[in-house]
Amino acid sequence: MKGKHFKKMIAPIIVCVCLILYYVALAYIFITQGYKEFSPVSIAFGIIIPLLIGGITLFVTIQRIDEIKGGEEDDISKY
Repeated sequence: MKGKHFKKMIAPIIVCVCLILYYVALAYIFITQGYKEFSPVSIAFGIIIPLLIGGITLFVTIQRIDEIKGGEEDDISKY
């Protein structure tokens, strides 16, 4: 039973890791290179928004993993 749930959690975890890496890299680029070309407001948004989206992605992935562990493998069945 545990292996069955683990297999269904692989895809959300992989997608979450890829998105978080992308958004952290985007924020890192703004931190290291943004000060040369952009205004301070643009840099702030370029750092805050990607990190915020990455945090939201992590939160939603944790919720999805809890749903899978609880036996709700199919979200469509709710609607």
